[in-house]
Amino acid sequence: MTRPLKIMLVAAEASGDALGAGLASALTARVDGPIAFVGVGGPRMAALGIDSPFDIAELSILGWLEGLKAYGLVKRRVADTVALAVAEKPDAVVLVDSWGFTIRVAKALKAVLPGVPLIKYVGPQVWASRPGRARTLAATVDHLLALYSFDAPWFEREGLPVTVVGSQAVHVDMDAADGARFRASRCMAADAPLLLVLPGSRPGEISRMTPVFEQAVAQLKARRPDLQVAVVAAGTVATEVAARIAAWPFRVQLVQEAEKYDAMRACDVALATSGTVSTELALAGAPMVIAYRFDGLSYAIMRPFFTGKYATLFNIAADAEIAPELIQADATAERMAAEVGRLLDDADARADQAARQTAALDLMGRGAPDPSDLAAEAVLAVIAKKNAGA
Repeated sequence: MTRPLKIMLVAAEASGDALGAGLASALTARVDGPIAFVGVGGPRMAALGIDSPFDIAELSILGWLEGLKAYGLVKRRVADTVALAVAEKPDAVVLVDSWGFTIRVAKALKAVLPGVPLIKYVGPQVWASRPGRARTLAATVDHLLALYSFDAPWFEREGLPVTVVGSQAVHVDMDAADGARFRASRCMAADAPLLLVLPGSRPGEISRMTPVFEQAVAQLKARRPDLQVAVVAAGTVATEVAARIAAWPFRVQLVQEAEKYDAMRACDVALATSGTVSTELALAGAPMVIAYRFDGLSYAIMRPFFTGKYATLFNIAADAEIAPELIQADATAERMAAEVGRLLDDADARADQAARQTAALDLMGRGAPDPSDLAAEAVLAVIAKKNAGA
């Protein structure tokens, strides 16, 4: 009986779990023969029969201090992951995102299973900070599956083969999003100016960004009494967002996660906390202003490591500040109100920015084949190359 092709997938957070599940499904569809999966992951991978030896929620670690406190736990989970690989003897290991955890696993596997191809799915953001990680990765794994074309040169310069597979973020389906439906549901005139505020999806972002957003919106409404305002409450922080905006001294429409895309289509301008939501807004054709404030101590520690010019992915892809970015000291209510006000008052500026955002999305892989399919093809090519060499 032919031994099934065995792939080990290692994902240590929810986004990686989704990528791992997508890759497993694409591999199953592509392989003409038996295939088996083992590894570390969350509920999406578990639904495909990939049982994790531990709960990856333990590894949801953010920040330097939390990382130091969890060092012992991380070491134990790395050892558990390596032990699983040694027991299962996979034909390849795919390490998904989660730099701090997966690079430790990769180094250990390179030592104990030197003949097994190691494939990193999502590289560290060396274009934003710590470019030396490109050399570290090149010395540890055999191949990188990168999300964006601007990732590749950083790693290829270090001799690491790269396949650009694209990001699921630019494959979000906006076809069903309906701005007119959103306005009608709020009894809002079709030509009423609408500002959409997106304060973030983490508790720390809500506490830092919501007060300054309130101040900025107050300034905007003082000059534009007819301005309509809607605030998106991400599912993870919906209760806190609702409580905070209930105290705002002007009328605000609360937007639940399920109607977020309709609201993006409906708005004239968005004011958003930096994050993947910027890509969704661009897909919806919404011109935006991006803002972010870090905790003061964390920013002081991290600032020397930031080397990139921009924080927003489509700005990075275009190598231009298409959407204004107001970071840390620049993220004041006055600056936000000025940038948003400029767009609200100038229809041509809004149209120009939306068009430039759309063009940048094309640079990020919009319209390309499904990333999971491209990733599966690349994984199988790496395995075939290894087998041919053997």
